[in-house]
Amino acid sequence: MIIKLAEHSGFCFGVKEALKKAEQTIKENTENNVRIYTCGPLIHNKTVTDELEKKGIQIIRSPEDAEDGDVIIVRSHGEPEEFYQKAKELNIKIIDATCPFVKKIHQLVREAKNHGYNIVVIGDKSHPEVIGINGWCDNEAIVVSGVEEAKKVDADRLFIVAQTTITTELFNDIIEYFQNENKEFIVNNTICHATNERQKSCMETAIDSDLMVIIGGSNSSNSKKLYDIACKYCSNTYFIENIESLPLKEVEKCNRIGISAGASTPERIIKEVIATMSELFTETKKDNLMHDLMDEIEKSLRLPRSGEIVNGEVIQVSNREIVVNLGCKKDGIIPKDEFALEGDQELTDLFKEGDEIQAKVLKTDDGDGNILLSKKKLEVNEHWDEINNALENKSVVNAKVVKEVKGGVIAVFKEVSGFIPLSQLSDRFIDKADEFIGKTLPVKVTRVDQKRNKVVFSHKAYLSEERQKKVQEIWDSLKVGDVVAGTVMRFTDYGAFVDIGGIDGLLHISEISWGKLKHPQEALKINEKINVKILSMNTEKGKISLGLKQNKPEPWSVIDENYQVGQIIEGKIVQIKDYGAFMELEPGLDGLVHISEIAYKRVTNIADEISVGQLITAKILEIDKERKRISLSIKDTLEPPTEKDETTPAEDTAAPEAAPVEETPALGEVSDAEEETVHNEETTDVETEDKE
Repeated sequence: MIIKLAEHSGFCFGVKEALKKAEQTIKENTENNVRIYTCGPLIHNKTVTDELEKKGIQIIRSPEDAEDGDVIIVRSHGEPEEFYQKAKELNIKIIDATCPFVKKIHQLVREAKNHGYNIVVIGDKSHPEVIGINGWCDNEAIVVSGVEEAKKVDADRLFIVAQTTITTELFNDIIEYFQNENKEFIVNNTICHATNERQKSCMETAIDSDLMVIIGGSNSSNSKKLYDIACKYCSNTYFIENIESLPLKEVEKCNRIGISAGASTPERIIKEVIATMSELFTETKKDNLMHDLMDEIEKSLRLPRSGEIVNGEVIQVSNREIVVNLGCKKDGIIPKDEFALEGDQELTDLFKEGDEIQAKVLKTDDGDGNILLSKKKLEVNEHWDEINNALENKSVVNAKVVKEVKGGVIAVFKEVSGFIPLSQLSDRFIDKADEFIGKTLPVKVTRVDQKRNKVVFSHKAYLSEERQKKVQEIWDSLKVGDVVAGTVMRFTDYGAFVDIGGIDGLLHISEISWGKLKHPQEALKINEKINVKILSMNTEKGKISLGLKQNKPEPWSVIDENYQVGQIIEGKIVQIKDYGAFMELEPGLDGLVHISEIAYKRVTNIADEISVGQLITAKILEIDKERKRISLSIKDTLEPPTEKDETTPAEDTAAPEAAPVEETPALGEVSDAEEETVHNEETTDVETEDKE
């Protein structure tokens, strides 16, 4: 009987820390007669919580069940934000044993909620961890436990996190659904790394086992998921809490026993289960000795077949061949040319009598009464196994480029030759393969036909994956609201693309300045270094929206700090209308010089007095913050005319017949129709872009 314990079984980091804090709290408060509680079990293992109860830690439902001066240990699953507020109101001391990975999720969802995202939690809505996470985003999270529930999500602009103990398979299925639905979302894979490792090692152990035992609490989510995984790969799987429920009769029938344990399972329970199985093996070992002896006798009489893999002991070595004892009535012979030797290597340098060796049977009779074996053919088989595994697992192997052929090159992985098409040699265009000859390249296996001895490699697929990893690392390091350094790379009519460390983001023309721009190059230069703010991220489309003007306050928000009525200012004329001229005080802040405030004389055509682009000096007459309007006067900055200048010439004293005169709007006033026209014209100047 072989008993194998899967790696990463037993307490995880978060559980260990929670128990450590619990023991320390007990030690510090034993003499003070302070009551210690947890709201719900500290971890999902009844054996552990029963022991804690004996030491003085009682389980309650809510902070209201405790009293002033009591201590509550926050369990590893975490609690909602309101839990801490209630405890503070009741003057209850909190010992926070929340798993640090769970606490990080709390911070993520709270920040995303504040930025207007709809929070999606992939997990079990009744699980304490998910309830706690929901409590950090106003209990408005959308909780989905499968693709069917994901289909009911109507909201867009999603911020997705995961319960730390769900399976990667479930997480990927739901994310794939949202991608296919073209929803805008940000993904945070918050599945605990230890959970991934635990589930992976459980799967690997189950594959190699006749019987699988999962040890964990009956209400432990991560233990149940281990059970589900083990059942996929070993139909003979049992879920137990301790040795009392161990199926000994079933264990006795099996030779290879696999064990995996949940994150809340104590080490001593795991050891008890293994010890019980070992004792059972000792009792049955004697009964099996006779069967083993009979098997050995039968084996010695049977000869291996061609193509079979055999193990044996080296009994003679020469530079010409190796003789191997196979435990049957014939010895095996491995000639020198059936080894893959390098350089000047000799068989006597590599092997000696007594060595264990494995080989492949070529012939059951070599003509001299021996079995002909090959080490080279065995190694080639092993290499093909590696290649098939690389294809299945999408892993990387190293292949040496040895020669150029039509359409590509031949590359060798150990003893197996494969083909790399010219288009798959690099992620850039190449028309000759000279530079790659003799180089060892990391490649992905894209096609295998072992029967025809054909395999196709791709170096381009490896480079693309590595580049994607780097891009993903950059995406993972960014979040909405961050201010990052960037370099202006290129312009379009609707904005500029800015490199922010390996990926490009769009700085829309409307986000460059608080003022009006007709083209981004009015404010920016190619290769200019700027600091930009991340406004939104779309992981599905790989698009990031940036802002530059957000680094400065919107002019109207600080108008009182920079401008006052009566202040003399200088600015540029940006627009002329029949009723006045608009002067730019600063980008995003314009003031109106009414026609009556341009000069002391009567002005009938403003263009005769001033022009667009002209720098002028004006006085602030009025600041209307509610309507966001500033009234200016040029004439108040000029010397008033003398009486002589104001005298009307004699020839003009006779008043001509009155002609209809279009009424000029009073100072600071614009008619409703004019106001709409101004608004439309101003909007048309800058809103022609197609903002992404």
